[in-house]
Amino acid sequence: MPKANEGRAAGSGIHGGVQSLPPRKIRLIGVPLDLGASRRGVDMGPSAVRVAGLEKRLEALGHEVTDGGNILVALAETKQAGELTAKYLNEITETCTRAAEMVEEVLEEGMTPVILGGDHSVAAGSVSGVAEFYRRRQQKVGLIWIDAHSDMNTPETSPSGNVHGMPLAALLGLGPEALTHIFGFSPKVKPENAVLVGVRDIDATEKANIKRAGVSEVYTMRDIDERGMRAVMEEALRAAGCGTAGYHVSLDMDWIDPEDAPGVGTPVRGGATYREAHLAMEIIADHGRMVSLEVVEVNPVIDEHNRTADLAVELISSAFGKKIL
Repeated sequence: MPKANEGRAAGSGIHGGVQSLPPRKIRLIGVPLDLGASRRGVDMGPSAVRVAGLEKRLEALGHEVTDGGNILVALAETKQAGELTAKYLNEITETCTRAAEMVEEVLEEGMTPVILGGDHSVAAGSVSGVAEFYRRRQQKVGLIWIDAHSDMNTPETSPSGNVHGMPLAALLGLGPEALTHIFGFSPKVKPENAVLVGVRDIDATEKANIKRAGVSEVYTMRDIDERGMRAVMEEALRAAGCGTAGYHVSLDMDWIDPEDAPGVGTPVRGGATYREAHLAMEIIADHGRMVSLEVVEVNPVIDEHNRTADLAVELISSAFGKKIL
């Protein structure tokens, strides 16, 4: 597993846009889940990111990449939504459990999982898998949640009943037991190691849930505006990395401003710029402690010439060490 500050030395490795960090064995895992959202189309996100050339871009950086294909996901057309306070909860939990098992298996094999969503409810599975892997080694894992939304609703507080607005709450121990207790334990991440970055659209009930869960490291877009991306990311990574084996990075593409990422499930104006997004990923690479990564909410149906998927590939490349010089 990567250690703190690996690859920090300037001038190490190969330049010219090629990574200077130690090569990794990366396994791609597609989770084409769109049951957690109202707007359809994010189930095609994994394919769009693959078509944008993710595997070749990572291999060009010196990494060894294999594609594990897609996790089996139920189709909305073949299922009933169930309880309107948490639609398709059973099917989402089944998919997340399969994803969790796959992620844990990939880590057991000494590889770095890169999960391609799908809506953000997939994170309840991916983070569970990472947390279980480290729990068995008596270690904790941190979580960097980069998103326009806090995803801290529960069935009791959600205005829509869409589960993609609930995964972070579930990972912190709030919400339905089926989702919170994948692998039989909760919470998956300690609140002091869970960090939100770039949020700008939070329901009033979510604010209460954030406090209830004990999460104190919340960086809004105003924090980024006032203090700059570097200061925010350095603090966020310190919190997520304190006393942990490393951290999972959960990147929702709606964190980026719709001007640069138009093809997302729930766009919100005023997001991170193209360069701010790259800087955040580059700083993550500099620290060298990311143990897994997921990118979610790419919706090709409303995208423009696959722009958002192309940007997702660029950002993943930056997170795995691509540099300007």
